[in-house]
Amino acid sequence: MFYKDERLALFIDGSNLYAAAKSLGFDIDYKLLRHEFMRRGKMLRAFYYTALLENDDYSPIRPLVDWLHYNGFTMVTKPAKEYTDREGRRKVKGNMDIELTVDAMELAPHVDHIVLFSGDGDFRPLIESIQRKGVRVSVVSTIRSNPPMISDELRRQADNFIELDELRDVIGRPPREGDSGNDSHDS
Repeated sequence: MFYKDERLALFIDGSNLYAAAKSLGFDIDYKLLRHEFMRRGKMLRAFYYTALLENDDYSPIRPLVDWLHYNGFTMVTKPAKEYTDREGRRKVKGNMDIELTVDAMELAPHVDHIVLFSGDGDFRPLIESIQRKGVRVSVVSTIRSNPPMISDELRRQADNFIELDELRDVIGRPPREGDSGNDSHDS
């Protein structure tokens, strides 16, 4: 539930939201997402967190990051770490949990409602702490994927759980001509 006069902030775990939307077979239109939550309250900030591979000549997520930056999102990025696992597969690690947590704790005294776009159970203590400050917390993710993209503890701790699949018609990007709907910028 949202109230028109409440001050709200969005905290988007980019890779988590991307994976959740992809598991449901759609891509996020971030312009529509921003407008939807501006409609629901007085949005003070919309943060987007992602790790970037800086050593590549071209990062597939760079156009999205640039677009978000120029269109009202506060971008929080850091270089991703690249490594090879025991089986010789290339892996990328770029956890943004600490950055998101610090920003949410700093902004909490200035908002009435925080909307967290993530299903990561590591954020449960953050939600609990923010709630103790009198701030309501909604979590956007999905239980309709197999397996569910949200931890049960996170969903139970939140004041409100918003099923991402129910936002598909509001914030989903229409598939392009000849597009299966599953290709998108990786974030």
